[in-house]
Amino acid sequence: MSADFMLGIDTGGTYTDAVIYSDTSGLIAKAKALTSRHDLAVGIGEALENVLQTSGIAPSSIGLVSLSTTLATNALVEGQGGRAALVMIGFGPEDLKRDGLFEALGSDPVVFLAGGHDVHGNETPLDLDALEAVLDDLSQTVSSFAVAGYFAVRNPSHEIRARDLIRARSGLPVTCSHELSSKLGGPRRALTTLLNARLVSMIDRLIGSAERYLRNRGIKAPLMVVRGDGALISSDEARLRPIETILSGPAASLVGARHLTGHANAVVSDIGGTTTDVAVMEDGLPRLDRDGAVVGGYRTMVEAVAMRTFGLGGDSEVRFDDRGLKGRIELGPRRLVPLSLAASLHETSVLPHLERQLRNAHNGRYDGRFAVRTGVPDSLAAGLQVQEASLFARLGAEPLPLDQLITVTQQVATLDRLVARGLVHICGLTPSDAMHVLGRQSQWSRQAADLGLQLAIRRKDGSGRPIASSAEDLAERIADRLSRQSVEVILASTLAEDGLSDIDPAKSILIEQALSRSEGITRFRLSLDRPLIGLGASAGVYYPAIAAMLSAECSVPADADVANAIGAVVGQVRCSVSLLVTSPEEGLYILSGDGATRRFADEGLALDTARARARELAIERAEASGAVDLSLSFSEQMEAPEIEGRKRLIEARIFATASGRPRHAREE
Repeated sequence: MSADFMLGIDTGGTYTDAVIYSDTSGLIAKAKALTSRHDLAVGIGEALENVLQTSGIAPSSIGLVSLSTTLATNALVEGQGGRAALVMIGFGPEDLKRDGLFEALGSDPVVFLAGGHDVHGNETPLDLDALEAVLDDLSQTVSSFAVAGYFAVRNPSHEIRARDLIRARSGLPVTCSHELSSKLGGPRRALTTLLNARLVSMIDRLIGSAERYLRNRGIKAPLMVVRGDGALISSDEARLRPIETILSGPAASLVGARHLTGHANAVVSDIGGTTTDVAVMEDGLPRLDRDGAVVGGYRTMVEAVAMRTFGLGGDSEVRFDDRGLKGRIELGPRRLVPLSLAASLHETSVLPHLERQLRNAHNGRYDGRFAVRTGVPDSLAAGLQVQEASLFARLGAEPLPLDQLITVTQQVATLDRLVARGLVHICGLTPSDAMHVLGRQSQWSRQAADLGLQLAIRRKDGSGRPIASSAEDLAERIADRLSRQSVEVILASTLAEDGLSDIDPAKSILIEQALSRSEGITRFRLSLDRPLIGLGASAGVYYPAIAAMLSAECSVPADADVANAIGAVVGQVRCSVSLLVTSPEEGLYILSGDGATRRFADEGLALDTARARARELAIERAEASGAVDLSLSFSEQMEAPEIEGRKRLIEARIFATASGRPRHAREE
């Protein structure tokens, strides 16, 4: 018999949520704590301690712990992550130009090696000399390695040899492309592998923080992690393939939305501190993106919910465009630490400087902006350039105003690179600050928010007038802008689902007329064909107005603020396997896709072996992820045209999926 209670955790960019849930009684208790990026254990421990105390549940009664997170998604959206070295086997520099790989690589190092395989798994000899020559130096400047081999999905032996060499010489984490996907498309598989490598240390720290707290509190329940398609995997699997946790938080929110509202068909929009995530639910299930999730502008090979993620949230950077006669406000995509939050954490380091800047006769370029170290381990700062290291050394655990940090314009770009590496946070004006001034939020420093807005209204638009008449006026405009941009991202998502992705809601005159209810002989109106479910702590503030603009039914459940954490504990384990049988010539059948290549002279034997192996692997992986009460589904795709009067197998893809509920502590 399983333990009675389940513990759900969602670690977001701003808050860490925790819930205690029961299959029989539903939600027992919920709690929140600030996500402590410098040490994730602090925020996790505070949230879990609060929810345990609120519920009165004994730690020994917890039978399952499940974790969802937006940290991986946020990191890719914000261009952050550890520095990784990419090892390309059998590829050339020209391959970097495909699938956004060059842009994603940025300044991270890449090593090209001779080797790789052809489509049937036959090898070109591997030469590791170039890797051995630079490996010791690289190991001092990166936090992980990514290895991608030409046609490694047909034969991964060269990736494995390179991986073993790197691990033996450096001791650093290594991700191989064949471990992440069995699909063809070398550059995109290399891109996915690179992004995975960058996320390894972040997800490892997250899981490690959760495990330490659970161990110290005597909670012996299995720890599961929500995957990007909403399924659960074991924490060990998540450590190896953190890329699969992109869209983990949004996927959990969809599971939670269905559970909390009962709506089978809906548009779900989840607003957090960093991002807004929009997805469509059909017949109670989220649509999946079979081509691979797109996050931060990159299309990966990770199958996940068809969720569109936008850099728009309560902590989005407020940007002013003063080039026109009337100043415009834009939000995001970068996340800032709100001034109200920064002051609540570091009052003596923030408030005096805001007051000083306000006393100045003229508005300064960097007024209302601070920089502070994120507190990540020093090892992640390896490989900084001289200018970056010098600027980084001037920063500490207390926010430093940018008007004292930046002495020359070139340092702005240097600071941006430190932010992109996840080493530094920028503190500044956000919608959360506007909400504090308007009295719609109150958990942080209202004084700092007011000072930040007073500094901002000293800016002039293109006609020389202040951009707002008062702090309250500017706060209302920021809130209105968040609502309007939210409408635009929801429409961008729904239009794309309808095959109209070429329409940009932010630029369409017709959509503008419809949203503004413009009068005319011809009147335009638009609406959604299903309810809009708003999730997130601030959903109740924004989404009734957003739904009204979209002429949609608004559904904001009572526990919308912890929907992700609830979704984390009501999910199931699901593991899929895809194997491939190809026939390059008469009488030869090659089975690949499970980390090895096998050759057969008989077609029937090859197919039967593939079917048995797919079932075996699916069950094995589901059980490794802690699933019980398994069910198995199976499908095949055959390409066997008729040639000279008889069918000739060209390719067969065998799919097997094992699903089950997660094992609870008392079932161990």
